[in-house]
Amino acid sequence: MTSRAVPFILLVAAIGFLGASIVPAWAEDADTAALAAAMKNASATLQGGLKASEAQGTPISAKFEIEDGKLQLSIYTMKGNDFMEVVADPNTGAIAKAEKITDAGDLKEAAEQKAAMAKAKTPLLTATEAAVNANAGSKAVSIVPELKNGQATAEVTLLEGTAFKKVTEKLD
Repeated sequence: MTSRAVPFILLVAAIGFLGASIVPAWAEDADTAALAAAMKNASATLQGGLKASEAQGTPISAKFEIEDGKLQLSIYTMKGNDFMEVVADPNTGAIAKAEKITDAGDLKEAAEQKAAMAKAKTPLLTATEAAVNANAGSKAVSIVPELKNGQATAEVTLLEGTAFKKVTEKLD
């Protein structure tokens, strides 16, 4: 290999590396645009999904998401040491299915959410309603509890038109 080829190969590799890191940002923009478009037709609310999921346990997070090309409302619940994913119909709010969480990554997220909710004094439903009421014209898209410096908080993602906004609600 010539000494002139080495810098060229490094340049091509760097461009390839940088390009790979940019693609997720584009994909994320496309995902949020698709989610915003799908949410226009959803009559169910995150708050309604949280209420409906209580039959399966205490809600520990909830989000609207695109799954297999379709909008769904997914709520994680806990009952004892078990975690469930409750899926509600985005049009009716009715529970479509509930199944035990077994995926290692999902179980890790659920355990972190459970730890945050163990310190919470405010239920997710109340925090969601507070965020929506403080941001007139918005619709809650997700709520995820977390511990920040030992304090229980929840990150609430709101949608107004096609613009997403994240707000933090105190849970303790």
